[in-house]
Amino acid sequence: MQIIDAHVHPFEVVSQRSGRYSEGVTDMEVFKEDLERAGITHCCGSVISRVDGSSWEAIHALNEAALRLRKAYEGFYTPGIHVHPAFPRESCEEIEKMAAQGVTLIGELVPYMMGWSSYASPEAAEIFTLAQEKEMTVNVHPSTDEDLEKFASLYPHLSIIVAHPRDGADYQENLARMRRHENVCLDLSGTGLFRYGMLRHGLDQVGKDRILFGTDYPICNPGMYVEAVLFENLTDEELEAVMEKNARRLIFKEE
Repeated sequence: MQIIDAHVHPFEVVSQRSGRYSEGVTDMEVFKEDLERAGITHCCGSVISRVDGSSWEAIHALNEAALRLRKAYEGFYTPGIHVHPAFPRESCEEIEKMAAQGVTLIGELVPYMMGWSSYASPEAAEIFTLAQEKEMTVNVHPSTDEDLEKFASLYPHLSIIVAHPRDGADYQENLARMRRHENVCLDLSGTGLFRYGMLRHGLDQVGKDRILFGTDYPICNPGMYVEAVLFENLTDEELEAVMEKNARRLIFKEE
C-alpha cells in the first residue's frame, strides 16, 4: 500500500511557505524528505500565498509555480490550481489550459487568503460548471455550511473534496452533507484526527470510498496524521481506500 497525501501546500519562495512554525521547512528538498520520512509516497495540492484578489496575475503565478514543482518533483507531486470568481474568463481559460496539460485537481482553494468567500456565488458559476464538464476534482477549504450545501447542490456531478473534518457538531454536519450529496468527499487534513475514533465513526457513516488521507503539510505534522490513521481500527480494505485508492480515483482519475 502506498500513502497519497491529498492535501499539501508546496512552495518555491518564502511568501508561499505556509505554517505557523515553518522554520524547519526551509525548501522543497526538506518538504519531500519530511513527507517520505512519514511514509508518504505522493502528495497533491496547491501553492498558496495571500493575495488581495485584485490581480489575476498573482493568482496565475501560483498555478505556474505548481506546474514547475510538478516537473521538479516528477512522480511525487500532483498540482492543484487556483481559480477566482472575480476572474471567470481567466479562470475558465486556466482550466482549459491546465486540463490540456493533464491537471485534474483544483485546490485546495483558500478563499479567505485570496479575497473571496462563496463557492456557490453567481460569479463562480461559469468556473465550476466548466470544472464539472472537464470532470475535474475541486478541493475546498470550508466556507459556511449553507454555502457548501448550496455548492454541492448546484454542481451534482462535480467531485468535491471538503478539507478539514472539524469536530463535534461540525464534523457530524460534514458527514450529514456527505450522506445527502454523493459528490462530496472529505479529506483528513488540518483539524484532522485528534479525537480517537473519528475516522472509524466517519467510515461507518459514509463508507470507505468518501474519505481521503491528507495532512495540510507544512502547516501540520504529517507523521502524526499517518500514525493516527494506522492506529484506528480499520480493515485492510478501508485502510487502503483512505490512504491510496480514493485519491487515485478522485485525483488521478484511475478506475
